[in-house]
Amino acid sequence: MHEDTERCVRAVQAKDARFDGWFFTGVVTTGIYCRPSCPAVPPKPANMRFYPSAAAAQQAGFRACKRCRPDTSPGSPEWNHRADVVARAMRLVADGVVDREGVPGLATRLGYSTRQIERQLRAELGAGPLALARAQRAQTARLLIETSTLPMSDVAFASGFASIRAFNDTIREVFAQTPTELRDRVSRGHPTAVNGTLSLRLPFRQPFFPDNLFGHLAATAVPGVEEWRDGAYRRTLRLPHGPGVVSLKPTPTYVACTLTLTDLRDLTIAISRCRWMLDLDADPVAVDELLAHDDVLEPLIHKAPGRRVPRTACGVEFGIRAVLGQQVSTAAARTHAARLVRAHGEQVDDPAGGLTHLFPMPEALMDPDPATLAFPESRRATLKALVTALASGDLDLSVGADWDEARAKLADLPGIGPWTIETIAMRSLGDPDAFVATDLGVRHAARLLDLPSTPAALTRRAAAWRPWRSYAVQHLWATGDHAINTIPA
Repeated sequence: MHEDTERCVRAVQAKDARFDGWFFTGVVTTGIYCRPSCPAVPPKPANMRFYPSAAAAQQAGFRACKRCRPDTSPGSPEWNHRADVVARAMRLVADGVVDREGVPGLATRLGYSTRQIERQLRAELGAGPLALARAQRAQTARLLIETSTLPMSDVAFASGFASIRAFNDTIREVFAQTPTELRDRVSRGHPTAVNGTLSLRLPFRQPFFPDNLFGHLAATAVPGVEEWRDGAYRRTLRLPHGPGVVSLKPTPTYVACTLTLTDLRDLTIAISRCRWMLDLDADPVAVDELLAHDDVLEPLIHKAPGRRVPRTACGVEFGIRAVLGQQVSTAAARTHAARLVRAHGEQVDDPAGGLTHLFPMPEALMDPDPATLAFPESRRATLKALVTALASGDLDLSVGADWDEARAKLADLPGIGPWTIETIAMRSLGDPDAFVATDLGVRHAARLLDLPSTPAALTRRAAAWRPWRSYAVQHLWATGDHAINTIPA
């Protein structure tokens, strides 16, 4: 979009928040870059330069605006609905792969050479993977500086910087202030973190309809791993440097996020996974506009605009849970998962609630206790085949996975059919066009709305909803009275 100058100028002049994260505006007369909705007086069009990422604006010599704080914009929805290598790379960069494994690790995961990845990212985003990761580190550093009392040396290394000097230079370059000045600017009356706990606000694009999103997460919560408490969804997180606990509470303008981390180096990854799980970087206007062209869906869209797709904090975890939920009720699926968690999950401490375990990884389920698998032998064989493929690395269900390849490999496993594949594609892989035509809730809605009721006919009818069929599913599910459609009291 940043190449459509006329459209970008109109968005900036209208202070249109819908385009925050889509592009960034560099102002040549001031040397700053802003989000489109910046409250400052818009500059003259001749003084505007448009960039597809904060990293590209920083590389062009612009510093972040202190009023609109463009580094806190919702992420670009481009990376959520695309399946090409650039989109996969951006999802992996957000998940901290470059910080943990470097650019070679990113290239290996994508199946390309380092040179190819560098070239493709620079061509589309104006910055390479190192610059993109650096911009992300700067944002994490700002959060820690402003919301904690950590010494600056600890902030530097927790943010992923290799040295204090690199940390200081980056903060001065990006924010035009030293780390100490940045902290002093917001320190008065600002709550600070204690014992590894941070309180953040996760922004999103309006409209935002949280009922089915949080209702689904609460209704399907696995005891010990997830819970609904005091109006918030809480869960444990498996992070590179130790376990964490997150509490997510919807408000009209943001999602309140409280993170308790073993190691603050996991802050960036934890935030990224929470945003992914809640689908906060979606473009609800584009989704609803297309779906509302359908006469059947139009009243559903107008009733609840801005529905999101409930995803998962860990693709591997949900892949296992999808198999446990085959042909059983939501309550039974929770029971099966809870047994696995108690028998094979790692224990965690949660003084603030009732969370007790991390969900077990495939390696821990290679030889599970038969007493924890109270379902047919055929499904045990399916679970065994799935965890073997996941543990060996043959099957990738991470945010950077190739959607088509993952679907094909899932289809090769015994006992995994269209419902399981599309459910995993929707919630683990984040494919916005996944469609569970065989789902009972979807078929019930189809009958209620006089849509074709057979899977094949309904799939043909749903072609008009592409590429947003996952969102259409949320509206179809909402026609029923299942607990997934409402936030618990």
